[in-house]
Amino acid sequence: MSDMMPSDPAPPPEVRFLKILTTTLAGVMIFGLLTIIFLLVTRLPGATKLPALPAAIALPAGEKAEAVTFGRGFTVVVTESGRVLVYRPDGGLAQDVALN
Repeated sequence: MSDMMPSDPAPPPEVRFLKILTTTLAGVMIFGLLTIIFLLVTRLPGATKLPALPAAIALPAGEKAEAVTFGRGFTVVVTESGRVLVYRPDGGLAQDVALN
């Protein structure tokens, strides 16, 4: 009876090392996730201020808008025919530029 083995032998050193690595990895992943959440909450603006848009913009006859860009004090419309139309905040046409 003196040759009996213990019921719960100690794990080999390799298993202990893997257990430490797994626990450390889980801790680092949790810390990284919390850091990302913190940065998103603190860095993202609460409300984005939209540019002031004119009440209406009248495109020249036969033109279709392809792209619209807003700047400080102006709105730019690029048409399918290659014209760049710059509008004032009141909706009036300020400049008409033909692209080559």
